Amino acid sequence: MKQFAAYASIELAQPDLVVGKLCDHMLEHDAEVEREVTATLLRLRGASARFVSRGDEVRIDLSAQSLEALYFIRMAVASHIVEFAGDSAPTVVWHGDGTDMEYPPNFRKFEVRAIRDITPHMRRITFHCEDAARYVSMDALHVNLMIQRPGVEPQWPRIGSNGLICWEYPVLRPDMRKYTLRTVDTDTGLIDIDFVLHNDAGPGSTYAARARVGDTVGLIGPGGGGLIEADWYLFAGDETALPAIARMLETLPTSARGHAFIEVADESEIQPLNFNASIELHWLFRGAASAGTTTLLPDAVRSVSFPGSGTNVYVWAGCEFDAFRSIRAYLRGEQKLGKSEHLVVSYWRKGVDEH
Repeated sequence: MKQFAAYASIELAQPDLVVGKLCDHMLEHDAEVEREVTATLLRLRGASARFVSRGDEVRIDLSAQSLEALYFIRMAVASHIVEFAGDSAPTVVWHGDGTDMEYPPNFRKFEVRAIRDITPHMRRITFHCEDAARYVSMDALHVNLMIQRPGVEPQWPRIGSNGLICWEYPVLRPDMRKYTLRTVDTDTGLIDIDFVLHNDAGPGSTYAARARVGDTVGLIGPGGGGLIEADWYLFAGDETALPAIARMLETLPTSARGHAFIEVADESEIQPLNFNASIELHWLFRGAASAGTTTLLPDAVRSVSFPGSGTNVYVWAGCEFDAFRSIRAYLRGEQKLGKSEHLVVSYWRKGVDEH
């Protein structure tokens, strides 16, 4: 298999300290670190970085199975060196494969093909892209949409010599908002993304309200955690997580069993979900209460009887920050679920403009 490689030599005031902090941090992101007498080796998702210090100079050699993997480890190494070196951060210049890439390899432009409301507060926008197959995997369900600023030329991300994203006019850079790919059709190249239409509209909701057929939008992805094979599932989320839960339910085999709890405002926000798994679907209505102010989801998760030992369990939840903390603490503390048995994420936080 062809390997792609890049390297850089940089000067650091405390090279061993900076490299040590970088590797310790990457351990939190499922990296593997091997410390030798004269070098440190970091492995991450099909790529590796080797650090060799000589005095104040550090030689970094990168290797990866693809240009995209090389880009990601190059970006991770450069960004964390800048972060952990602080005021003495060096200028990183990469040489080798991938240094001629103008745009990030996971950057694409989509064209709006159709727009329709599927509930009073959920708008579905259908986009067209040239390589829809890259978005099929259930391991990565999300993309970052680039919400351009009105009245200015679109700004697209480029790659600097340090391997990091740069912008022609940084003050005009677009807002980035994460969304779920609701459906992917590789035959037609059509992809659906569902947007919650908030009354206090932020950049994402404003974009959905103003989008027109023929518009172009940039995005980076896919990424984010997705579905893991299990026997028994528990899903929980509000309307912001509904597209992800719906897509996962639709791909489960008939043998899968469990529960799915979805919190919405009222019955008008119910969507028809078609799936073959033996999952009990529960719609939770908060009524006049504001989103993110109830304990409906944590209470629902606590109400479920988990299966006994010998059953592979997977819990997925996406919700407001307070509910996220409550659910995660319960799963880890009382249910003693391992890292591979659950993924609980905060999609938004009350009072913070994240939609």
